Amino acid sequence: MPRYKLTIEYDGTPYRGWQRQIDLPSVQATLEKAIKGFARHPVTVFGSGRTDAGVHALAQIAHVDLEETWDPFKICNAANAHLRGSTIAILRAEEVAAEFDARFSATARHYIYRIITRRAPLTIDARRVWNVKVPLDVNAMQIAAQQLLGKHDFTTFRSSECQAKSPVKTLSRLDVACDDGSDGQHLEIHASAPSFLHNQVRSLVGSLKCVGEGRWMAKDLLDALVACNRNRCGPVAPAHGLYLQKIDY
Repeated sequence: MPRYKLTIEYDGTPYRGWQRQIDLPSVQATLEKAIKGFARHPVTVFGSGRTDAGVHALAQIAHVDLEETWDPFKICNAANAHLRGSTIAILRAEEVAAEFDARFSATARHYIYRIITRRAPLTIDARRVWNVKVPLDVNAMQIAAQQLLGKHDFTTFRSSECQAKSPVKTLSRLDVACDDGSDGQHLEIHASAPSFLHNQVRSLVGSLKCVGEGRWMAKDLLDALVACNRNRCGPVAPAHGLYLQKIDY
């Protein structure tokens, strides 16, 4: 059976996350239904990772096995026709070796978290960005973030429902960038690692916000990391500001 690598973009707002769930809308199930619609046989779509409910993707990667060989261009067109009306699109399809695995072949994952600071409610960016009502000290956030780089036990920044065997992860990038717009600060927090714990990025962002507000110092963030205690984490940032940016192979 030929295997195809899919690059997928989606707005996660209508879905209960990537993973297929009984009686709940998911990105995985929606894709499987669309591909079955033209392939004429049941399929399983395997993603590079499970994004949570409300999280978006700029370039999620998945693989799927089909019973027949298809032109990749036709896979995109046919699948997108069946996805019409959803908030999911297949950007690219390519045939790959049978050994390729969207999850286990990945070497790095990259996320972006977006924040806009302004008093007025968001309209165009509603459900796409975290609307923080006060200005943030971006420089303090950036300095504090650098303490978390490298290999650490990230228990503090791990969901209580996380199923990973180990809380030890290696964070290769955590940068806070900002552009000042007429409507307030536009922040992007970039996080990269070979893999992440459940809710790790959102937990890190929520704690960095505490630094940006002046409620925490850089040392408080480091102390929270060292404590290896979930209760020491700041408030978890909402899902709708998070984007899976790309996957490296």
